[in-house]
Amino acid sequence: MDADVIIIGAGLARLVASNELVRAGKRVVIVEQENAANLGGQAFWSFGGIFLVDSPMQRRLGVKDSLDLAWQDWQGSAGWDRLDGAHPEDEWAQKWGRAYVEFAAGDKRSWLRAHGVRFTPVVGWAERGSFTAGGHGNSVPRFHVPWGTGTGISEPFADRAREAADAGTVRLLFRHRVDGLVVEGGTVTGVRGTILAPDDAARGVSSSREEVGAFTLSAQAVVISSGGIGGDHERVRRWWPDRLGTPPQKMVTGVPAHVDGRMLDIAADQGVRLVNRDRMWHYTEGLQNWNPVWPGHGIRILPGPSSMWLDARGRRLPAPGLPGHDTLGTLKILRTTPDIAAYDYSWFVLDQTIVKKEFALSGSEQNPDITDRDLGLLLRTRLGRAAPGPVEDFKAHGADFVVADTLGELVRGMNDLSGDDLLDEEAIRAQIVARDREVVNPYSKDAQTIGIQNSRRFRGDRLFRTVPAHALLDPRHGPLIAVRLWVVTRKTLGGIQTDLDGRALDGSGMPIPGLYAAGEAAGFGGGGAHGYNALEGTFLGLCLFTGRTVGRAIAAAL
Repeated sequence: MDADVIIIGAGLARLVASNELVRAGKRVVIVEQENAANLGGQAFWSFGGIFLVDSPMQRRLGVKDSLDLAWQDWQGSAGWDRLDGAHPEDEWAQKWGRAYVEFAAGDKRSWLRAHGVRFTPVVGWAERGSFTAGGHGNSVPRFHVPWGTGTGISEPFADRAREAADAGTVRLLFRHRVDGLVVEGGTVTGVRGTILAPDDAARGVSSSREEVGAFTLSAQAVVISSGGIGGDHERVRRWWPDRLGTPPQKMVTGVPAHVDGRMLDIAADQGVRLVNRDRMWHYTEGLQNWNPVWPGHGIRILPGPSSMWLDARGRRLPAPGLPGHDTLGTLKILRTTPDIAAYDYSWFVLDQTIVKKEFALSGSEQNPDITDRDLGLLLRTRLGRAAPGPVEDFKAHGADFVVADTLGELVRGMNDLSGDDLLDEEAIRAQIVARDREVVNPYSKDAQTIGIQNSRRFRGDRLFRTVPAHALLDPRHGPLIAVRLWVVTRKTLGGIQTDLDGRALDGSGMPIPGLYAAGEAAGFGGGGAHGYNALEGTFLGLCLFTGRTVGRAIAAAL
């Protein structure tokens, strides 16, 4: 036997599981098709936000949160509705969702601190919702950003894996691609696969698929933690749900090419039950990266609430299609409205005052102040006169930005950029003027203006994220800016169905002996802990939670 446990993949969930197993005295082999530079997976590239409930940071900012409120928000967002029949698709997903919210309101923060994770003092208000108390969205700010962004979450666990490898308790087998599970007498006893040629490509860069050998490994348990499908647009389109209309012909890609869902199909072919495969999470505020790492590299804008959102024909999106409010609600508007579904893009219209305070870009590499833990740079960039450096770089070099002093120049530039001459200056001007008339009072009937004023009541947003409501056509706030937005592929919300120990289930709902799943491959727990929607800060959080749970469950079982 080569190890006690084999873990497929080297991302965050698998590193956490490995850490728990090593602490319990178990021997682990981590098998990863990419090279050592990719240890930590997608967490490394992320902004790193973590969903916490009733934290000290929230309380210092005057936020009143609770387990009951968080669970109300989670249920309203998840909308689990596949609970009928002998083996419901949402049966374990709902249980994982409840367990995770309890973790986020319980020992999650102290557990992370014990592993070296520290947080900035500011709490963000992500995914603000669809304007009903029992519906989708966060009722209060819960998005806690770690020092180091995504690296501040992934690297403490990557460092422990490297230390365990030096000590001989973990074997890190890079450039080993798993092609199948080894099953003996109904029990998973190992994996088989292909050795790929050495490749020293930088993290995230596409690597060679040249095959140079084969391997087989055996263990008492195997963990599938191989990620989702966001890097393979054809798989995304195959599972795209009718409720979200038609998939765009052009999308940008939020994950490297090797995040292709291949292992999910292999597992399904060998009798592992996959559920909720039509549930997915793609952002609508994607930019083409002017300095790409992987093919079609897309960066997501993390917007404050003030930009005006227009469809491809120049019409303002209705609520909940507002910046920062309802990701999939906005995607549905864009992809199911008949006369715009043929267009793959939409627009933000804003000004320099908004961009310098309200635009953040997702990704560790796009936030050097927080990633490098530089408090002075953080204060200068987030409270300074200009937008953060990476945002200004996109303004200067990005293919999707138009900057102009007048609205006429802006609209002409937008039409030139899209090449379809769909936009009418006077129609856009009338919508902006109507919006601008709403901001002169501290109250309004306009949903977006109400949202801006609501945001300004939260101390964190008032300081760092939301500008005072003002007229977009006021030249004192110029120049005007338009940003063309694409759908950026990101997360798979369904996956391998697991019980609360992370044991993978078969088609009859029974655990498959020796097989476990964690992270995105498991739909972040149970095959769909998010249900139909996410509250943000929950993807990394559920990788942590599922990895911890699986590691502890296997350690107890062996």
